[in-house]
Amino acid sequence: MERVSGLLSWTLSRVLWLSGLSEPGAARQPRIMEEKALEVYDLIRTIRDPEKPNTLEELEVVTESCVQVQELHEEDYLVIIRFTPTVPHCSLATLIGLCLRVKLQRCLPFKHKLEIYISEGTHSTEEDINKQINDKERVAAAMENPNLREIVEQCVLEPD
Repeated sequence: MERVSGLLSWTLSRVLWLSGLSEPGAARQPRIMEEKALEVYDLIRTIRDPEKPNTLEELEVVTESCVQVQELHEEDYLVIIRFTPTVPHCSLATLIGLCLRVKLQRCLPFKHKLEIYISEGTHSTEEDINKQINDKERVAAAMENPNLREIVEQCVLEPD
């Protein structure tokens, strides 16, 4: 019986160690990720819609729950944004994704990898758009277009 108890204790400690729950500061980890997610949300909520005078927050294109932050390595994070276009056939969904990417690349104060997606099932061509807004070469090419760059600049401009 003592042997079983010892084995159980060892197994439990191993599970806790592997899950990161037994490390010092592990209890702080979820709070830090929540704070980083709120920091990201605070940056993207003020982006203006390309067609309307409203912000993405006002149109509920982005919400606090659409931002997820995970730690990749010490001081290096994965930021995942899942936004919801106003209509399933929104012709400006790619442009909204581009605005999100540009704003975060410019303004995020911590080292990060960025993934931006349309919320599953909310757009008729979400798969194609997800590929476009997560392809560095396509994003760079889009930002070389002066007309497109001007629209993005107007959308990401901070309100007074």
